[in-house]
Amino acid sequence: MRLSLPEAATRPCALAVLPAEPTAADLDAAYVQRGAQILACDGARRLAVETLLAERAMQDARISEAAKERP
Repeated sequence: MRLSLPEAATRPCALAVLPAEPTAADLDAAYVQRGAQILACDGARRLAVETLLAERAMQDARISEAAKERP
């Protein structure tokens, strides 16, 4: 059985970029925005890993049950 990865886990992470000639305000805004984007991206990565580990645990349980049923 395969679990579906949540859409957030498969979407590329966006990162803010600076304009050609950034001001100090642009730098401050991008710093804050990137921090939030990195947190969101890390959450999506964590979700993908948790889904993969759950899928593997289900597969291991199925293999274990099948081995118990064999004579």
